[in-house]
Amino acid sequence: MRAVVQTAGERTEVACAHRWLGRVLEEGMAGHCAPRESLGPDDPGPGVRVTVEDTGTAFGTTGWEVLTRDAWRRPGQVMVRDACSSGLDLLVDATGPTLDIVARWRPPVTGRAASVVLRARARLLIRAVLLQYPALWWSQQRGRAPLHASVCTVGPAGGRTVLIAGPGGIGKSTLVNAELAHGARATSDNLCVSDGRATWGLLEPRRVPAGDPGGGHGRRMPHGRREAPWPDRADELTPDLVLVLRRGTGEAATTTACPPEKAARSLIAGTYMAGELRRYWAFAATLALGTGRGGPHPAVERVARTLTTNLPCLEVGLSERRGTLGSLLPAGMGAEVSR
Repeated sequence: MRAVVQTAGERTEVACAHRWLGRVLEEGMAGHCAPRESLGPDDPGPGVRVTVEDTGTAFGTTGWEVLTRDAWRRPGQVMVRDACSSGLDLLVDATGPTLDIVARWRPPVTGRAASVVLRARARLLIRAVLLQYPALWWSQQRGRAPLHASVCTVGPAGGRTVLIAGPGGIGKSTLVNAELAHGARATSDNLCVSDGRATWGLLEPRRVPAGDPGGGHGRRMPHGRREAPWPDRADELTPDLVLVLRRGTGEAATTTACPPEKAARSLIAGTYMAGELRRYWAFAATLALGTGRGGPHPAVERVARTLTTNLPCLEVGLSERRGTLGSLLPAGMGAEVSR
């Protein structure tokens, strides 16, 4: 399998010789990939290149310096064994303009048994280590930071573009899916990167309630959801409003102005609470220390504060009856929440 995808603002080229891993990666691309052969001769090349070899042979460590447990380094390169407990060994080369990663599927015996029992979890880890984390880290070198947030238009493109913040399970995906049904465009389900102005979505399938009219008939996911394709996904959107979600107690939703500091706190905390990023922080720190490129920590706080300082912010107390984003925004809101 050879394909090119846009994720986290990076064009990622994937070549996978392992049949089962190839199927896992294709699912993770959610139909938004192009064959490598479809690119023209003047194509500038990818920002990230991932090559999955069909061999169980270990990478050699002779002449490499020990970086930490199960990780070694030499100038500009890092070798990681069983990266993020995914069963994948990685050889990472950050010496050139393209981040090159060679992966080999070598799960330990205990890991192989766990992947059979926890098949959905294993697939998500493999997608993260091969498709998501490399693009997140390379995007980080360009001044962007990961955020646990959804970004979508309110209805068809041309109106408001909203960044939706809040901890996992609060209702971000529900609002995005409702908006997509009304012709909106979104960058991703719940993860993106931002430089403090624009946002780029992390490519992953949508997760919608099983049997949902929007297409929740794919692979079963936790919390009664299934994976679904994207009707219209945008690689990049520039938000003009921050919406902070919380659980309301009334029968109707409430919408009030939100101080920038409070909005930033929700966006930052929600990012560090996200289960999808729990293993990313160690992954990023290992590559930074091993290759000598970039800071050991993404600029999450700086980017979040830039967004919430420069954009109007609203806080929404959600009710049990969910509507669309448009129904939550007050009329004339531009004047009401401007600073």
